[in-house]
Amino acid sequence: IKTYMNKSLILCTLAVLSFSCKQDPSNQENQQELTTTDTIATPMESENSTGVTAGVFDLNSLPFATADVGDFPFINLPKGLEAMNKPLERKFDVCYFPIDGVMTAVEGKLYKVNVTNAKGETYSQRYFEKSMADYLKSIGASLIYDGEISKESYANYAKEDPNKGGEGDIGYAGENIHFYLIKTKDKGNIYIQYTSNNAGGKLNVLQEEAFVQTVTKVNAAKISQDLTTNGKIDLYINFDLNKATITADGKKIVDEIAKSMKEDSNLKLSIEGHTDNTGNSKDNLLLSEKRAQSVLTNLIQQGIDKTRLSSKGWGDQHPLASNDNEADKAKNRRVSLVKTN
Repeated sequence: IKTYMNKSLILCTLAVLSFSCKQDPSNQENQQELTTTDTIATPMESENSTGVTAGVFDLNSLPFATADVGDFPFINLPKGLEAMNKPLERKFDVCYFPIDGVMTAVEGKLYKVNVTNAKGETYSQRYFEKSMADYLKSIGASLIYDGEISKESYANYAKEDPNKGGEGDIGYAGENIHFYLIKTKDKGNIYIQYTSNNAGGKLNVLQEEAFVQTVTKVNAAKISQDLTTNGKIDLYINFDLNKATITADGKKIVDEIAKSMKEDSNLKLSIEGHTDNTGNSKDNLLLSEKRAQSVLTNLIQQGIDKTRLSSKGWGDQHPLASNDNEADKAKNRRVSLVKTN
């Protein structure tokens, strides 16, 4: 029996060696190449460990949509659903979209909304998401990303988003984002993303547009034009903090006022100061009067006849915007020129 077992062991060993020798190394390499090729998906089709649709975003490779996409914001909510609050709408703003899994800023015309069920209806996450996906595909939208972003991606952009925490805000870690892009020849690139849970949904639409600068230098020609057309112009003349002393930058604007008045010898002006509502109204009124008088005095020093000038302070009585934030307060701190002839 021992001899028989030894012979069997020898025969098995020889068989294994023979099988190994008959294997073609080139076949092994081909098999390895085939396996590797089979596991590589095309862009926008591979999935990472979190189930996020991934791939390298290439705008040029996307096809143009041929369907009529309508007018901004290009998409209506499904029947039975409505805006929870007044949508956020901006002629120009920024919105962040998960391009290659990284929240990336895109600028243009913006629409953001929280979605809920209409009165008498029940909200369905499946209904909202399927309605969005089916419609977007029907008009030629390309799915760019479908999944969550990382905590790192959220932390990197959150502080830069001016609308973070506002209406229709999308882009939190752990929030599944469906992101589509419609590439059109007549209306440019349209970015659409939405997200949902059992309680409600959110929708963002941005029509990509380049920023157009509308701020122009205040000069004598602009002052004369506005006074002729509107009889008034609001100017932002800088003063030292809580004082009536005109800064160097402010002096340049006063010089342009003087130039305008010299070019039109019949022009008469009321110089009127305004402040925001910081502090008490009595102090604001006094400060606005002093600042208006400071501009008047400077114009007289440049040769403008004092009979053509008057000054008045309004304090915080006539704001142009709310005083709820620093941007609006800055709009209210101004000097108005009012034509009096």
